[in-house]
Amino acid sequence: MTEFLREILDTISRNKSRSLLTGFGVFWGIFMLVSLIGGTHGLKELLNSNFSNFATNSAMVWARPTTKVYKGFQKGRTWRMTMDDIVRVKNNIMELDVVTPVLFGGSKLSVFGNHSFSANVNGVTQDYQRVCTPEMRYGRHINAIDIIQDRKVCVIGKQVYDNLFPDGGDPLGKSIRIDSTYYRVVGVDVNPGNFSIGGRTDESILVPISVMQRVYNYGNDVHQIALTAREGIKIGLLTDHIRQTIARHHFISPEDEQAISVFNTEVLFGILDSLFKGVTFLSWLVGIGTLLAGAIGVSNIMMVTVKERTVEIGIRRAIGATPRMILTQIISESIVLTAVAGMMGILFAVSILQMIELANTTDGVVSAHFQVDFWTAILATLLLCLMGAMAGMAPALRAMAIKPVDAMRDE
Repeated sequence: MTEFLREILDTISRNKSRSLLTGFGVFWGIFMLVSLIGGTHGLKELLNSNFSNFATNSAMVWARPTTKVYKGFQKGRTWRMTMDDIVRVKNNIMELDVVTPVLFGGSKLSVFGNHSFSANVNGVTQDYQRVCTPEMRYGRHINAIDIIQDRKVCVIGKQVYDNLFPDGGDPLGKSIRIDSTYYRVVGVDVNPGNFSIGGRTDESILVPISVMQRVYNYGNDVHQIALTAREGIKIGLLTDHIRQTIARHHFISPEDEQAISVFNTEVLFGILDSLFKGVTFLSWLVGIGTLLAGAIGVSNIMMVTVKERTVEIGIRRAIGATPRMILTQIISESIVLTAVAGMMGILFAVSILQMIELANTTDGVVSAHFQVDFWTAILATLLLCLMGAMAGMAPALRAMAIKPVDAMRDE
């Protein structure tokens, strides 16, 4: 077996330049395949992490100017949702699990000692965390007692924490100033999601909705309603019912979809999933196409090699080598050349993906994994062996057809 392998390596190394150029085609093909698959996986994970804090069956509802004339009211009318809408939606649509109001305070300067940061301040209830799931590093989220007792407490995002407390440590119990009001920090949410209600999660400060109503004189207004459907129920099927329930009490046409905007996260996740299924298929298509081109190059070079070795093969046949032995020899050479070049391509692709993954690591937390899974690597390896065998088949069959007499005559 060792002698057989040595003979194969000796044959491949006879013409180093030719073998190197041939192997590069396979190297580049498998590199493209693994890189595209790993890159697609990482990109999908990176995009999904932007919405990782959202419940997949949730929706956001907010008011916009009307676009249709209705019951004597002109289009273009500005209106506002109120706390009464929360009660109506809860009482009329039993399929909903969470119905919670949100108030936006806009971008406010938050200050602690000599440090400051411009953050998005939002007023929420205890149910908010059931729509946008937090990842608490310190403390807790806003609870019902905070709202009932009008506690001036807050939950800060990661960027807010990093800027107000650059030395790190536990910030719980410390007071930060927003405008002229002081809030005691009760939690730090480090969720990496870049998209959230009212701005980026890491740049937000959440306070009890009752406090925001009083401090900013919002009264009974609601800027946005966050919803989730019960398990097994698609939120998209409830969209029209939600619009009609709210529109009925604000003299808005039930057909005026633009006046009551509904952002359905279920649709968003579906679009992302469909998009990356297509991208993954395209990655496999491009990668396999490139790899196939490399395998065809190997086959062509092996054909040339067989022609150059006509005399050698003829002599082998003359001294007793069977057609099967010749077939095995040529196919083995093709598989070894393809496998060596391919494994180098896989290792190079994995190294590049690892560097990209390290570049997307912050504070030891990996934003996305730019890697291929175990079974994909196994499939790529099997594909390499199959390509090598196929590339060597035609030259091997040609070598089998060589007769000793013809080989000697060619000499």
